[in-house]
Amino acid sequence: MPDQAESSPAGIDTSRPSVARMYDFYLDGKDNYAVDRAAVEKVAEVLPEVRQVARENRAFLRRAVRYMARQGIRQFIDVGSGLPTAGNTHEIAQEIIPGARVVYVDNDPVVLAHGRALLAADDNTTVATADLHNPDDVLGHAETTRLIDFDEPVGILLIAMVHFLTSSERPQVMGRLRDALAPGSHITATHTSTDGQSAAAVAQIEAVYATTPTPIYLRSRSEISPFFDGLELVEPGLVMLHDWQPDQEDPGPAPTRWMYGGIGRKVS
Repeated sequence: MPDQAESSPAGIDTSRPSVARMYDFYLDGKDNYAVDRAAVEKVAEVLPEVRQVARENRAFLRRAVRYMARQGIRQFIDVGSGLPTAGNTHEIAQEIIPGARVVYVDNDPVVLAHGRALLAADDNTTVATADLHNPDDVLGHAETTRLIDFDEPVGILLIAMVHFLTSSERPQVMGRLRDALAPGSHITATHTSTDGQSAAAVAQIEAVYATTPTPIYLRSRSEISPFFDGLELVEPGLVMLHDWQPDQEDPGPAPTRWMYGGIGRKVS
């Protein structure tokens, strides 16, 4: 495993933790550096089940993609997709719809390099360099418009992403994404919560992420709910991840109570 003293690929900043590489370490991946692992250990001091939370988040993603594909969604945009791992969006979607098209969006150079290598032979899947904070870059990227027909329903995935938006950014970012979609489209999101957690734990987690280029903002359920404004929530609504349409064939880890998730459908 490389550390800060070792060389890294050109364009990779190992002087600060990366959210994508931290998440990779949560999932026992190998594409992370000492600075990322040190940040994760700081989070684990107050959230010792952090890896369990990450796995629960991935299990929710799998259920959400299956749900959307079974509603007839044939094209997906996975924003902040992170490093490839087991059960990627295109793999899950294409199990149900073999021709499903998927655009992975990220701005981390490690993610982009690995994603392009993984998807080189798949004409229905691509990688776009863009940032959720600039939704027009996500929607208008040449790779997005090459695969995605916005006149047809689209499934947008914001898995463990919207907690990186400030409250003032939320209306513009979420509104722009929603307005770009045809009726029948879905937006899926998960968000880390303050509900039931100590103020000290929340403060430490936010402090760790403040050392990355991507600060995090934990919120209560009532503060998370407006991210779905203008959408009709799919049952059972905005709930803790393990409560969202559990699947006995793909149950995920033992439940935690750190993240809410939901799927909103654009009706008109």
